[in-house]
Amino acid sequence: MRYIILIGFAFFAFAKVNAQDLQSLIQEAISNNPQIQKFDLQHKIALEKINEANSLPNTEFNAGFMALSPEMEMPMERFSVSVMQMLPWFGTISARENYAESIADAQYIEVTIAKRQLALSVSEFYYLLYEINAKKEVLKDNIELLQTYEELALNSVEVGRASAVDVLRLQMRQNELEQEIEVLNQKSKGIQAALNSLMNREFDKNVSVISTLKMPENDDFYSYDNLSVNPELLKYDKLYESVEQSELLNQKESGPLIGFGVEYINQENSPMITSSYKDMVMPMLSLSIPIFNKKYKSQTRQNELRMQEIKSQKNERLNTLKADLSQAISERNQSRIKFNTQKKNLKQAENAQEILIKNYETGDINFKEVLDIQELQLKFQKAQIESVKIYYVQSALINYLTN
Repeated sequence: MRYIILIGFAFFAFAKVNAQDLQSLIQEAISNNPQIQKFDLQHKIALEKINEANSLPNTEFNAGFMALSPEMEMPMERFSVSVMQMLPWFGTISARENYAESIADAQYIEVTIAKRQLALSVSEFYYLLYEINAKKEVLKDNIELLQTYEELALNSVEVGRASAVDVLRLQMRQNELEQEIEVLNQKSKGIQAALNSLMNREFDKNVSVISTLKMPENDDFYSYDNLSVNPELLKYDKLYESVEQSELLNQKESGPLIGFGVEYINQENSPMITSSYKDMVMPMLSLSIPIFNKKYKSQTRQNELRMQEIKSQKNERLNTLKADLSQAISERNQSRIKFNTQKKNLKQAENAQEILIKNYETGDINFKEVLDIQELQLKFQKAQIESVKIYYVQSALINYLTN
């Protein structure tokens, strides 16, 4: 079972540029998250039930005492003491232990799934914070660029080559970008609060993320066959095994119970018996046979139906995971296509910007066109950042599904 933990963190290695920072956050979340602690405790309870299964039925003790002696000259019982221990049919205790162990194994898979899902959630929030921070930096750079254009516009106004309206347009555009930064700051606080909640720490604690993520040159290849190792499917295998063990236990419990015991009888003194035979010790043997065994037959039928149900659930989940994987691969491919397109567009926008600056040197500049080009540049830059974020989020999901 230990290998499941290893595959649970396989997607950490994907973003090598930020593996250390992201992994430390994930490890902290796994250590502190209350839901993970809940699943860990449930697993420990399931393990303890293995010890519970290795036990015998209660030992029965009986005692009787003659409160009033009859007025008869014959041997009478004064008191009796007996002890009886019932034993299950051969192999029943082992079957109980195997069943309890299979339940613990299934619960362990639940722990693994919860950890993997938590790690994926932390990764998604991490990349969202990267997107926000990267956009803020781009906005700041564009504000500085607009300030440069504003200086050019002011100089042009002085020599009569531009109007004050151009200056106002540039200033209003700066105001809009500053507003976007403030909005992103508020959005960042919300995402940080959600991420801190996963790590069970103060909601307003600052979360530091990487400042730069690059689009990888090549995509890893993923096969749908890799879905077979996903714990969400392994869970059904373990549940199936637990039902099999439940049926083996049911067959054992349908057998008889055997009891062994001894009874001690103490008798009053009587002239009718010798002192050598006053007290008696009587070994006892008991047999409990489930003659009316509809209960066990019904349990067998229930187990058969339960195994069929688990198979159907596994097939249903497999189909869902295949669809999720296909969708994730498609969205990741789309993000690369968009990134490359925006890269070309951004290059062309930069060329247009250079042309406008050269026109200024010759004494002719249209600041409305400057604003249009600046807006296009910003649009392409933000689109690039979104594409990179989507690429990494979908890659984390793909790794979650296939490792």
